[in-house]
Amino acid sequence: MNTVNIARPADSAVSVKSDRFLRLVLRLDAVATLGSGALMAAGGGLLAEPTGIPAGAAHGIGAFLVVYALAVGVLSFRPVINRAAAWTVVGLNTLWVIDSVATLVAGFWELTAMGTGFIIVMAVVVAAFAELQYVGIRRLK
Repeated sequence: MNTVNIARPADSAVSVKSDRFLRLVLRLDAVATLGSGALMAAGGGLLAEPTGIPAGAAHGIGAFLVVYALAVGVLSFRPVINRAAAWTVVGLNTLWVIDSVATLVAGFWELTAMGTGFIIVMAVVVAAFAELQYVGIRRLK
């Protein structure tokens, strides 16, 4: 009798039992990202004057964040979390932080103090999510 091993490689997926912390962090990231994305997508015009972030940029960034939040949320509810997908979230969150710093340093937009603060706060929150997601992935069995 022949048998077929259909087990997944250890690096590609993990069991639901060992990923509780990572799921929580991914879900919190998705909710926070959805909130900020919806705010920027819907209220980009209202945010332009007090922040200095151009309305068109805010709308575009907001739309991207809404889609990204939905993808992260879907990942968090999958029966098995794919490690590569989780690492991709960490990488994209890290890239967001780097881009935020670059935006501030380069003076890409004529930001107000509120706009600078907005970008800094978002970058700090995203960095925290990236770190917590990193910890969550490292805890996987």
